Amino acid sequence: QLVESGGGSALAGGSVRLSCAASGYTFNTYSWFRQAPGQEREGVAAIDTNGGTTYTESVKGRFTISKDTAKNTPHLQMASQSPEDTAIYYCARAALQMPTGSPLDQSEYRCWDQGTQVTVS
Repeated sequence: QLVESGGGSALAGGSVRLSCAASGYTFNTYSWFRQAPGQEREGVAAIDTNGGTTYTESVKGRFTISKDTAKNTPHLQMASQSPEDTAIYYCARAALQMPTGSPLDQSEYRCWDQGTQVTVS
């Protein structure tokens, strides 16, 4: 089970932090996806069981994904935000410790949270 927290509203250039408390088997790859109005859901950032990270091009240098292993909680720190970052953000846990394909491919994920709105204006 995944329980996401954080989100809300931010001004352009500001920062928002998302957290995802995980229960159950927690040693798999975690990722954040987002879906803007009228657009398909896209992978944003992923962190694997070894701490390796993957980012989609549009957030590189602005977003940082990390994981508090002791608390089984991944975090997504979003900085220098723009209105284009406005979306519903979803935390997800992969079916495997290390995805066989791209860590940002939705098909690698089996457990999803309810999503949280992030609005940048």
